[in-house]
Amino acid sequence: MKRSNIDKCRELRKKQTDAERKLWALLRNRQLAGVKFRRQFSLSRYILDFYAPEYRLCIEADGGQHYECKGRQRDEFRTKELNKLGVEILRFSDREILTNIEGVYEIIKRTMEEKASNPPHLNPLPKGRGCNRGQNCPPPL
Repeated sequence: MKRSNIDKCRELRKKQTDAERKLWALLRNRQLAGVKFRRQFSLSRYILDFYAPEYRLCIEADGGQHYECKGRQRDEFRTKELNKLGVEILRFSDREILTNIEGVYEIIKRTMEEKASNPPHLNPLPKGRGCNRGQNCPPPL
């Protein structure tokens, strides 16, 4: 599958913030529960700071612009769009990452443990949504 925004992703990797650098040091090389994270990963029309495809988990390091009215609105819309794709988003402020990386680590780890113990194919389908032949249907129990 061809991904868009590759040049922008590469540029963002080169210009990472101190918080992104610190968080990447924690996530890279499968250091967190053996999970592969990707940095500045393009998904749909968005670029995710950190993404674990296995868990469909996005981790965002949010700077000050995310807490202004316009930034919050943009993030809200983006979150809804990514949720539609089955992606869960964890947001941490840059300050939180820089001053409490242990707490950030615990939240990410706990979220992955919850996702692992409750795989999507075991979750019931939303009301009114059945499974037709030819679709990606959960295996029968």
